[in-house]
Amino acid sequence: MAQAAGTEAPPEARASRLGENAEQGSSRAAATIEEPPSRRKRKVPAAVIIVVLIVLVIGGFVAWMHYSTIESTDDAQVDGHINPISARVGGYVTQVNINDNQYVEAGMVLAQIDPKDYQVRVDQAKAELAEAQAAANAARQNVPITSVNTASQAASAQADIENAKAAIAYAQQQTAVAKAQQAQAVANNNRAQGDLDRYKQLVAKEEVSKQQYDQAVATASAAAAGVDAANAGVDAAQHQVAQAQAKLVAAQAAYRATTTAPQQVAVSEARYSSADAILQQKQAALEQAQLNLQYCTIVAPVAGVVNKNIEVGMNVQPGQQLLSIVETRDVWVTANFKETQLRHMRVGQPVEISSDAYGRKYKGHVDSISGASGSRFSLLPPENASGNYVKVVQRVPVKIVLDSGQNEDHLLRPGMSVEPEVRVK
Repeated sequence: MAQAAGTEAPPEARASRLGENAEQGSSRAAATIEEPPSRRKRKVPAAVIIVVLIVLVIGGFVAWMHYSTIESTDDAQVDGHINPISARVGGYVTQVNINDNQYVEAGMVLAQIDPKDYQVRVDQAKAELAEAQAAANAARQNVPITSVNTASQAASAQADIENAKAAIAYAQQQTAVAKAQQAQAVANNNRAQGDLDRYKQLVAKEEVSKQQYDQAVATASAAAAGVDAANAGVDAAQHQVAQAQAKLVAAQAAYRATTTAPQQVAVSEARYSSADAILQQKQAALEQAQLNLQYCTIVAPVAGVVNKNIEVGMNVQPGQQLLSIVETRDVWVTANFKETQLRHMRVGQPVEISSDAYGRKYKGHVDSISGASGSRFSLLPPENASGNYVKVVQRVPVKIVLDSGQNEDHLLRPGMSVEPEVRVK
């Protein structure tokens, strides 16, 4: 019989009951687990296990070989040319022909700056050029004229010198003749005066007639007048000599002036050079004015997608950026690989590029490897010499170029994230 409530059985009794319950449970479990021999699981042969292990080993080796020949990174972006378009002249914007994100072809007119002021400058430059052209033509024609004039002046001065010398010789001869005539007149006068003195004595003695005396007086007077005429002739001849000598001096001075002919020609040529330089200056000013007029029309230098900052009514200044054009046809990938990944990386190795945006894969190849790590081009490069140095694996930019025909739809845009895989072996 069971013991009364609240009475605890001895430990030996509890142990015996636990043992009996355990044996009964074990017998029931054994009866439950036993199944017919047909339903028992068969043991897996050892050969199958070995084959599975071999396949796993081979698969792991193949995977290791695959990933050991590939270097990949998720620190990569699409890059491209972003062309800033700025105003080359200042002025009032009168027309804008594009919208944001619009695709434009090279040569398309994007905007227009008011050209009136620049057209006035072109007209003014044309007038100044015409004036400079006329001055240059006159200076050019003056060069041969000066050369001919100086040559003819030299020849004329030489001829004047010869004529003056001949005139001096002739005047000297005339002087000699005049002096001879003077001597003859003096001799005649002396004889006539002597005859007159004798006739005076004879007339007083009435030895000669009064008529003979009067004739002697007339002859003496004529002889005296001949002396005066001879003296005047000598004076005139000497004066002619002096005139001829003065002409010779003048001719010699004129000839000496003609010796500066090369200098005069050089001065004329210098004036032409100066006029020609002014002409070229005016020509350049006209070309600059025409260029400024052309710059009023802003055209697209390349094809691409527009990002504009210009509106009608703006007053722009030279150098002010008005818009940007992104060349979607010419893009590449800049991948920042760890320096430990560059051991076997070489230019020309094939690359498979996965695009995050489109889930597509593109083919390309390594184009070049940067000359320095990315940190060297940062605004604040690390100062490892400061003493607080912690070694950090650096990343080096690698340029990857897409193969021909890989981006025909131009979906890749600068700034997009991609994941390149470079086959290095």
